[in-house]
Amino acid sequence: MRRSATALIAAGIVVLCGFPWAAARAEEPPKEFSPAERALFMTDQFAKLRPPMTLRYRFQRSGSLEPAFEDKVSIALTAQQGSGRCCDAAGEFLSGERRVVLPPVEGASGNPVTLFFLERDVREMERLTKGKSAYFRKRIRMAIFQGAQQRAVTLSYRGKSVPGQEFTITPYVDDPNRPRFEQLANKRYVFTLSEAIPGGVYGIRALVVDAAKGADAPPLLTEELLIDGAPGSSAKTGS
Repeated sequence: MRRSATALIAAGIVVLCGFPWAAARAEEPPKEFSPAERALFMTDQFAKLRPPMTLRYRFQRSGSLEPAFEDKVSIALTAQQGSGRCCDAAGEFLSGERRVVLPPVEGASGNPVTLFFLERDVREMERLTKGKSAYFRKRIRMAIFQGAQQRAVTLSYRGKSVPGQEFTITPYVDDPNRPRFEQLANKRYVFTLSEAIPGGVYGIRALVVDAAKGADAPPLLTEELLIDGAPGSSAKTGS
């Protein structure tokens, strides 16, 4: 039997012990889920996969705010114990002193790499601004619910063109508390998804432009995750 939306949310969000990404949404009155919520958190992105297998991603930071680096991310998938279905997921996010310790996800259907990226991001926002990660977490969740922009894209994966979709959010642009972290307030998140990509997630990018230098200035900070087999972050609008 196909899992209900509630079950998919539980598998994709609530099961991440210590990662309360459902909390911000739970504070709101019950409403229809947004297209971005459905695509990011309520789609069975592992339905076509046959474990065991490992999804591998490249991670890169650049910009003038922090030292640049490149690292790796992996999501190891195994058959769910007792059922043989996909998947139990264990993540390794970055390495060495940058490594983010993540809990395993049992019975995952949504790809946890999205939540892992965001959890690291809000911790970094806390470090850089001295704000609270719970606050940044809430702003991101509400932006995904209320204000995500969606567009069709054509992506290059392992030498082939595949269709995808892109969701963009700017959680802090209209934040009444933005003066407390003005340098990072124009931060933009771009989620690029495709059903043709194993695990559904082609890439995630977080970008901060130096507002004082104008839109054409080099980014203040860019952090990007891309699945192995993707040549870069460029994507063109689909026809």
